[in-house]
Amino acid sequence: MLCGNSTGFLRMDYMDFVQSHRQSGADITLSSLPIDESRASDFGLMKIDDKGRVLSFSEKPRGNELKAMAVDTTVLGLSQEEAEKKPYIASMGVYVFKKDILLNLLRWRFPTANDFGSEIIPASAREFHIQAYLFNDYWEDIGTIRSFFEANLALTEHPPRFSFYDATKPIYTSRRNLPPSKIDDSKIVDSIVSHGSFLTSCLVEHSVIGIRSRINSKAHLKDTVMLGADFYETDSEIASALSKGKVPVGIGENTRIKECIIDKNARIGKNAVIENSEGVQEADRTSEGIYIRPGVTIILKNAIIKDGTVI
Repeated sequence: MLCGNSTGFLRMDYMDFVQSHRQSGADITLSSLPIDESRASDFGLMKIDDKGRVLSFSEKPRGNELKAMAVDTTVLGLSQEEAEKKPYIASMGVYVFKKDILLNLLRWRFPTANDFGSEIIPASAREFHIQAYLFNDYWEDIGTIRSFFEANLALTEHPPRFSFYDATKPIYTSRRNLPPSKIDDSKIVDSIVSHGSFLTSCLVEHSVIGIRSRINSKAHLKDTVMLGADFYETDSEIASALSKGKVPVGIGENTRIKECIIDKNARIGKNAVIENSEGVQEADRTSEGIYIRPGVTIILKNAIIKDGTVI
């Protein structure tokens, strides 16, 4: 058996998933969850019978096609009230296949296919036994800039829907052997600060701060995801850059940033304002090191934002 996973944040016991697949005798099993109409068109939707067998599958339907995919989700164990709020069953993009079925589909049926959700799964529903597996834990799709942004900031909630601190379900990451973060005279509110960072006399609210980040005095970050840096600049390198009118890695003094994703190694000068105060939803200003998607300002990797810039 082989599993496939889409882009998303989730906490799943895959052994339960695989065991359910084996017990059902299905050729393919799709991990699924009930959702409301506001998000339904962003996902592949399925119709199932009273035993959870998938009868049809539609990738990101809209209009009348969307309405046609509504089902009675009490079949999945929801209460009548919950089922009325969430009448659609979305595929999470996590699949288990019988090995011979998968090889047959990829080698002979769909040798030029590029996507399971839009090509292989919908066609297979008419021929193979596809079973829905109800997932009842945390999952967030991060297939868009906005969803990636919101899923990261949600980690700062009290309590968060997804916790890194559950000893029974540990999360393992690459060891970087970085020192603890150094926070001098700064105020950190509802935020996460990764290791190896330097925060000096700044204010950080409802934000996620990545490794090796440097935030200087009187800077104010709010609703921001800062990915950090791949390297450190030495004090002499920083002093040399400033003496030449250049911008060091990190965020300069007296800079305000709101609703922003800052990619790695960005250099943001002092007295800058990055707040998208005009509420622009879409913009491409890559020559200036930024773009906006949808309403979220993204500072590109290795970008240089000069002192006094207003975005």
